[in-house]
Amino acid sequence: MALCVARRMPCWPKRLGCAWSVSELDKRENTASHVLARFRGFIQAAATLVTNIHLPNFAKGSIYQGAGKTVCVPGLNCYSCPAASGACPIGSFQSVVGSSKFNFSYYVTGTLILLGVLLGRFVCGFLCPFGWLQELLHKIPGKKLSTKRLKALTYIKYVVLLFAVVLLPVLVVNDVGMGDPFFCKYVCPQGVLEGAIPLAIANAGIRSALGQLFTWKLVVLIAVVVLSVLFYRPFCKWICPLGAFCALMNKVSLLGIRVDTCKCVSCGKCSKVCQMDVDVVRAPNHAECIRCGKCIGACPVDAISYRYGLDVSAEKLPLTAEKK
Repeated sequence: MALCVARRMPCWPKRLGCAWSVSELDKRENTASHVLARFRGFIQAAATLVTNIHLPNFAKGSIYQGAGKTVCVPGLNCYSCPAASGACPIGSFQSVVGSSKFNFSYYVTGTLILLGVLLGRFVCGFLCPFGWLQELLHKIPGKKLSTKRLKALTYIKYVVLLFAVVLLPVLVVNDVGMGDPFFCKYVCPQGVLEGAIPLAIANAGIRSALGQLFTWKLVVLIAVVVLSVLFYRPFCKWICPLGAFCALMNKVSLLGIRVDTCKCVSCGKCSKVCQMDVDVVRAPNHAECIRCGKCIGACPVDAISYRYGLDVSAEKLPLTAEKK
């Protein structure tokens, strides 16, 4: 039996009558990818519950302050949430850089880098409570608007990351050298949703202390809620600094999307179904890809799958095939 060799080129051996064999590894990879994508909603719900496991604290109007609060959770989840089991990585970073005895936050930065390398924006698509909330809001019936012509707005989140999270807490300080956590204090709607509102409901003292800052944050929250009904995950796309950091790590993360160019029939269904406006075939690991897996479910020929590990090419061509 003669052998055909494919070397990073279109599948010309297939047209010459070569029969390609699909390995069991490929079958398991595709099956696992479909299962992961199919049950993403359940994974998001479970991640939100684990991130906010201390539910009785909502009735008590108190914040859990146990040992778990020293550990950063993957997604955007406010430390001030009564049920929060861990600390928000963005809030933790700001609490360190804004302290009077400034020390570089090696632990938090290391955690962010580790998550970025291991998962990339899988964190956004599967593990972030606020991302899941935006998706649920977008399911509310009504007119939906596309963000394809608003791609320039995706760069805002990098500006927010640089200035509101990193520079301003370090450079703008009070008389004792303390800097404000600018993003958490003035921008993040998750804080007022998970922290201020439930605490104010259960605690009269907190209700009486609410002022203009709460009003401003409430306006931000309402705006994000309304935009989330109209647009798909607007806060994630345009504002979120955690999403910005994970986006910077997307191309080097071990978990990614692989497109088998030998199977792809260029139907364009993957890009049409992508609500993050990614051209899946051309850039499967684009910075805006949240690894949601909708493209995997939409592909009619199983050419798209999750991959884990180092991947030097977007192609996955078999090296040999038996000739008929």
